[in-house]
Order: sequence, then C-alpha cells, then structure tokens
Amino acid sequence: MRFRVAIVGATGVVGQQFIVALRGHPWFELCCLAASKRSAGKTYAEALRDEATGAQRWFCEEDPPEEALSMPVEDASQLDPSKVDIVFSAIGSEQAMELEPLYAKDLPVVSTASAFRYEDDVPILIPGVNLDHAELIRVQRRRRGWRGFITPIPNCTTTGLAITLKPIHDAFGVDKVIMTSMQALSGAGRSPGVLGLDIVDNLIPFIPKEEEKVQTETLKILGNLKGESIEPAGFKVSCTCTRVNVREGHTEAVFVSTKRKCGVEDVKEEMRKFSGCLKPLGLPSAPEEMIVVHEDPFRPQPRLDRDRHGGMATVVGRIREDPVLENGIKYVLVSHNTKMGAAKGAVLVAEYLAKYGYV
Repeated sequence: MRFRVAIVGATGVVGQQFIVALRGHPWFELCCLAASKRSAGKTYAEALRDEATGAQRWFCEEDPPEEALSMPVEDASQLDPSKVDIVFSAIGSEQAMELEPLYAKDLPVVSTASAFRYEDDVPILIPGVNLDHAELIRVQRRRRGWRGFITPIPNCTTTGLAITLKPIHDAFGVDKVIMTSMQALSGAGRSPGVLGLDIVDNLIPFIPKEEEKVQTETLKILGNLKGESIEPAGFKVSCTCTRVNVREGHTEAVFVSTKRKCGVEDVKEEMRKFSGCLKPLGLPSAPEEMIVVHEDPFRPQPRLDRDRHGGMATVVGRIREDPVLENGIKYVLVSHNTKMGAAKGAVLVAEYLAKYGYV
C-alpha cells in the first residue's frame, strides 16, 4: 500500500528537506504541499521565488524535483483530511501548537516541532531506541478524542546523544551525562544577510532553550513506558550547547558515568551490537548501521562523517576512559542535524508507524 502524504510548511528549509527525503519513496506518495496564506494558490516554484530578487529560495544541496515545482501550494489551515493519509509538519512551534491538533483530529502527524514533545501522552520517537513508546499513541487518541495523533521527533542535538547512550544505558546503566555540543550553522535556520559575520573567527557559546530541550528530551526518550505515561530515565544530564562555523553536522563531546563498571572495548562492543537494530524491520530510510564506531583518533569529523549511510548514522570515535567520573567513559559523536535529526528522521519514524499499523 502507498500512503498519501502532505508536507505542511513546505516552502521553509525543513519542508524542502522533506521533499528531498520523499523523492522516489517506495511507500509514501507526495500529494499535497501546504504553507501560509501568502503562498497558497501559487505553484511551488512560484512560492519559492523571492519577490524582491526573483531568485528561487531553495536551500538543499539536491535540486528540487520537477514534479514538486509544478504542484499547487495549499493553505495550511484548510488541509482536506480526505485527501491525505499522513501529515509531515515542518512548521515552527507556535504555528504547530495551533495547526497540528487540527490535523490530528483525523490524521497522523509526524512533526519536527517542539510544541507537543513534553506532553505526557505524546511520545518522542527515535527508531531503534524507544519504539515501544509508540503505544502512547493509543492513549493520546483516547484522551483527546482524535482519530489521528501527533508524534514529534527530538531536537536534532538530542538525537545523536540519545542514540549513543541507549546501548550504554541498557548494558551498564547510566548515572550521569555531561555533554558539550558544537552545532552546525544549519540548525539555526536561514536568515540571509543577518548576523552572518557573528560566526566568522568565532564560536557562539549560547543557543536559547537548547540545553533545556536536550536535558529533558534525553530522559524522556530513554525512560520507561509505565501505564499511560513515560517515567523519565533516572540519571542526570548536564550540557552546554554552542554554535560553530560548520555547515552541517552536530559534533558532541560526551562524558558518561555508568552504574556498573565498563571498559572501552565493552562500550564499543555494545554500540556495534546495537548498530544493526533496524535491519530486520525493512524500513526504506533506515541506515545499515545506527552507530558507526571509528578507531581513528582523528574521527569523527563533520565534513568527513556526517553523510554516512545517507546522513542517518551517528558516527562515534575517541571512546576512552574518563579518570574524573566514577566508572567514566567519554567519546565524540557526529550526527547529521538536517537528515537524521530532521526531515529524513521524521520519514523513518513514519515508516515504522505505517509498518506496524499506527497509520
């Protein structure tokens, strides 16, 4: 069966990433592009055109599919649920708070927005990590009287951290996590000509609300489903999130204190065993390896490693013991923030939900 999908927020950066991620998809057929009233009624090509310069505002490396350029753009507030099976939401949190519940009355909504991530009956899903949390969808439908549901993916900085902590937590128990991120510019969105020089010869030491999101979401994702809610994981997370002059790919330095003693080789083994967890599911967007473990001490690097397995793998290196933390392990990871951490990761979530009958 092929599922008809809509992209809401189709003219924005994340909406464009959804279009690229869905090109040639064997399960999902793009049938609707929706955006603001300003874009509604135009073709997608016309909606992308800058009114002042006439230039096309397309931000992905890949060219836009010709078939998408000729599609009409619909008003996001007037989406017809009879023509769609799944909604991919690429809108900001403020808009999501208003529009996503309207869609969810009738349709499954897989969202990149943070608006509903912290609701008790809303799972934050990462394929391979916490798919048992999808059972909250049934709770959400019953409580809210919806035929559909809202399932957000995590903040892009949370994604690589949670994926790499999962095998450590399952095998040894995590007690404390300290993380410093060096995040790519693409995570800040696109504001042509605005503050562009701030990052040259510089590092920005503060990203508003980012640290709180990572700390809260990591504990929810790695928590346990208990009845009709998730009991957050019982360890502590402290992080510092910074912006660096890298185009794509978030780098994170992670320090972990475990409850049970483990060595470097133990951690590598658990990560490699976990790595193939999605293979048996046969999901089209799933990477062959969820985690790629590097032995080269100069890896991972965002430029060299962000695109492993189509940008869907988290690449880990420099795994070593930490002499300060009790049972301490530390490592460096690189995760693609605009692929696994955004639209392509959301498509992977939708594939799982479709395969197992939630859609």
